[in-house]
Amino acid sequence: MNIFVIMKRTFDTEEKISISGGRIAESGAEFIINPYDEYAIEEAIVLRDEHGGEVTVVTVGEEEAEKELRTALAMGADKAVLIDSEEVDELDQFTTATLLATYLKDQEVDIILGGNVAVDGGSGQVGPRVAELLNIAQVTTITKLTVADGKATIVRDVEGDEETVEVSLPVLVTAQQGLNEPRYPSLPGIMKAKKKPLEKLDLDDLDLDEDDVEAKTTIVEIFLPPAKQAGKVLEGDPATQVKELVSLLKSEAKVI
Repeated sequence: MNIFVIMKRTFDTEEKISISGGRIAESGAEFIINPYDEYAIEEAIVLRDEHGGEVTVVTVGEEEAEKELRTALAMGADKAVLIDSEEVDELDQFTTATLLATYLKDQEVDIILGGNVAVDGGSGQVGPRVAELLNIAQVTTITKLTVADGKATIVRDVEGDEETVEVSLPVLVTAQQGLNEPRYPSLPGIMKAKKKPLEKLDLDDLDLDEDDVEAKTTIVEIFLPPAKQAGKVLEGDPATQVKELVSLLKSEAKVI
């Protein structure tokens, strides 16, 4: 089985983020594999171990993304591909999906996995766009995946409930929290990852030029949410607390 994972390098949301010049200041940010993509990588490895074949992890980015690709290899993926975006001035979901789909259309694909959303942008567009460009089926927000006899049986999250669908391969799926528990790279896995193949491609390798992948959207502004004021603890008996709360809602919050 030929399994591909589309992965994104994102900043660590547990770290403090700063904004500089309308952009996230990368110099002070820690970067990781997008957490939802970790579910996709884990599920790909499980499928590979069950059905045979190999797992290839693909990302669009610059040289720094090699670190996250090596982490995916240390988790157990077989190969990695870095599509170098250095020549592209601005990237959006259209750009990323076009680069990924152009690479994937020349591969023998049984299943493509990706994260449901990226924690930095949160659009959830790249996976479905890739499936559309490849003209294959897509199922999003999946929480369970079983493959047998050329078909995938999938349970997906639908706003607090679940839906079960069956689809023929090839298919692209996007992973939701609850699909699995991603493994940590082991020391032997880290050592093996150094010798696993990591292919680097650029626009010329994909027979594309900058006009083919020019972003369709523009980022107007990026800003941090306003700082929250400290809360207040009301004391006294319930009647006193209610009286003070009403007073605060009138004088400070000005909502009544």
